[in-house]
Amino acid sequence: MARYTGPKTRISRIFGEPILGNGKYLDKNSNPPGQHGATKKRKSPSEYSIQLKEKQKAKYTYGVLERQFRKTFEEAARLKGVTGENLIMLLEARLDNTVYRMGIAPSRPAARQLVAHKHIMVNDVVVNIPSCQLKPGDVISLKDKSAGNASLTGHVKPKNPKIGWVDFNEASLTGTFVAYPQRENVPENIREQLIVELYSK
Repeated sequence: MARYTGPKTRISRIFGEPILGNGKYLDKNSNPPGQHGATKKRKSPSEYSIQLKEKQKAKYTYGVLERQFRKTFEEAARLKGVTGENLIMLLEARLDNTVYRMGIAPSRPAARQLVAHKHIMVNDVVVNIPSCQLKPGDVISLKDKSAGNASLTGHVKPKNPKIGWVDFNEASLTGTFVAYPQRENVPENIREQLIVELYSK
C-alpha cells in the first residue's frame, strides 16, 4: 500500500471518503468500484469485514504496509493509555506525516519521497527513513541546498492552524514537533477502536 500507484479515486470510492487526496470525483461517482456499480446487490458486511476495512483505511491513509502497521500497533499496546489513541499518536509522529502536516509537501506520498531522497533534516541531521518516530522538541527542516530549489519550495503552503502539535516557520522552512497529538485533534476519520478489536481476536 505504501507503493500503491493505481487510481486514487478507486480507493476513495471503496471507503466513500477522499482518503488519498482530492475528493471532487466522488461527487460524480461515489459507488464502490465494480462491474455493476450501484445496481449490484451487496450483502450486509460482517463485523470482521467492518473491522478489516477500518484497518485498511488507516493503512492507506498513512501509507503503511501490514508488517509495519502491526509493529506500530504492538508498540501502541505497550504504551500506557488507550491503545487505539496511542496508535493514531504514533502514526502522526512519523517523519513523513509530520512533513506533510507542516505543509512542505502537498500529500503524504510526496512527503515520503522528500524524506527518502534526503531533502529533510531532523535536528540538523539528514534522515531518509519516512517511518522515523519523532519526539517532542525535534526540529525538522529542509537541507540548505533543497531549500534553494524552487521546484521543492514551490509546493510549500501555510500549515493548517488546526494542527497545533506541529509548529512551522514558513520563512525559514523549519518546523518543530511540539507534542504528541490528542486523538480529538487529529482530523482523520478513523475508528481506531475497530482496529484494536480486530487485532485482539
